[in-house]
Amino acid sequence: MSAISAAMVKELRDKTGAGMMDCKKALSETGGNMEEAVDWLRTKGLAAAAKKAGRVAAEGLVGVVADATRGAMVEVNAETDFVARNETFQEYVSSAAKAALETGGDTGAILAATYPGGTNSFEQQLTDNIATIGENMSLRRATALSVDKGVVAAYVHSALAPGLGKIGVLVALESEGDAGALAALGKQIAMHVAAARPEFLSIDAVDPAALERERTVLAEQARESGKPEEIVAKMVEGRLRKYYEEVVLLEQVFVIDNETKIAKVIANAAGDVGAPVALKAFARFNLGEGIEKQEEDFAAEVKATLNA
Repeated sequence: MSAISAAMVKELRDKTGAGMMDCKKALSETGGNMEEAVDWLRTKGLAAAAKKAGRVAAEGLVGVVADATRGAMVEVNAETDFVARNETFQEYVSSAAKAALETGGDTGAILAATYPGGTNSFEQQLTDNIATIGENMSLRRATALSVDKGVVAAYVHSALAPGLGKIGVLVALESEGDAGALAALGKQIAMHVAAARPEFLSIDAVDPAALERERTVLAEQARESGKPEEIVAKMVEGRLRKYYEEVVLLEQVFVIDNETKIAKVIANAAGDVGAPVALKAFARFNLGEGIEKQEEDFAAEVKATLNA
């Protein structure tokens, strides 16, 4: 078994909110495996359901653009929040989002494309911006959605500038109905996605590994109650329905009316749009999601500077 370090205990505590001693015991019981330790704590009722969002710590901007049946989104990271308000940086993110629209959301193709107004590639322009602004930056990720008929709606939460913010969403709706009504519906669904943070479009799209992990944890939780296996199985299925309502977009309750499932909202929309509507895809970028920023000890930094 690997040694359990203080850093590991702290990391587990940050992930779960459980007590230090419980975290240490969980790591000891699971041989230092962080993911298994999270599940162990959940089984014992000592941690809330783990979500894979990670700590949002990196700075920069999410850029979103939509054009009728197409939409694209990028995340460009920087070291400080101050850079997000820099016009040169904002222009780069906006241009990268437009390039993502033309390249199908391929980051390599975006970086190789020519930056508007000159001969630099996006990669070269990023290097120039790093030298000019004085911070490290990176084009972290990009995506694009499209439909043959319908709309791709975009939404940016708390936008710093048009199409730029810290949370961006794209929603692809396929329909032959009224484009204006469809766009309004898409905007509402995109706002729901920003707030509700679904991970999958439908139950069929749920990652099998994530589902199996959830099923295992739920089964262990049920067994802790001492119930017989046939009751455990029923309890697991009931709790899985709750899990789907948390992570599957079509199973979630619409945040705008707080009572109708998204699947029903889409079905009901046919009357307003004038044709059947299908929710084909969605994408949500939360700035810095999954990136852990190094915590700095200011006092230690000053001391090190003085010693130098």
